[in-house]
Amino acid sequence: MSGAGGITGAQRDIAAGDIPVDTPRLPAREAAESELSKPMYHENDPNFLQRALNQFWDWVAGVFDAAAGAAPGGPAGLAVLVVIVIGLAAALWWRLGTPRRSARSTDALFDSTGPSSAAQHRAAAEAHAAALRWTEAVQERMRAIVRSLEERALLDPRPGRTADEAAAEAGRTLPEHTARLRAAARSFDDVTYGGRTADQSAYLSLRTLDLELDEAKPLLPGTSRGATG
Repeated sequence: MSGAGGITGAQRDIAAGDIPVDTPRLPAREAAESELSKPMYHENDPNFLQRALNQFWDWVAGVFDAAAGAAPGGPAGLAVLVVIVIGLAAALWWRLGTPRRSARSTDALFDSTGPSSAAQHRAAAEAHAAALRWTEAVQERMRAIVRSLEERALLDPRPGRTADEAAAEAGRTLPEHTARLRAAARSFDDVTYGGRTADQSAYLSLRTLDLELDEAKPLLPGTSRGATG
């Protein structure tokens, strides 16, 4: 009777319209995805930039976690290594300055405003020094030095000559001043290309060199250094 009663109950449910719903798996998933794709469910989602930043910082965190695991002493050791690297980078920047231009223009040493005499460059340097513009004063004094050597025929006038080249060439005829010429050229490069700022002592050093070179006797070809006194 129980079997018959079970059949009778099922028939009764079918007759009442209570048929269990058995939705196939694939259509159900598509329906759920369609429902969840509605804008109302994504109003507070992060935008593309925020997602990209989150992924980037997750990557950075993963890198640091891996480095901390490999570094001696764990996170503390990694922090020490980071401080050391930053200190070395700062020391190199202070020693070398910002990267200099790899290619110099034809006006590497002199302006493109036309040739000026050594006296004009000296006057400009003194005007800048009086106004405490030491960087511009150093630049003009170096130009005065090179122009003076050209006017004395100790250097051939050559467009595009750099301060370093001028110092090296002048050192051949004025060997006693080679080191100071190179130092002057380095000061010019530091303030012109290296982003440094000159001070009064740098300018006075170039000014003294300029005055001494104006009185210096060149070493002529075929003349020994001892015979120049």
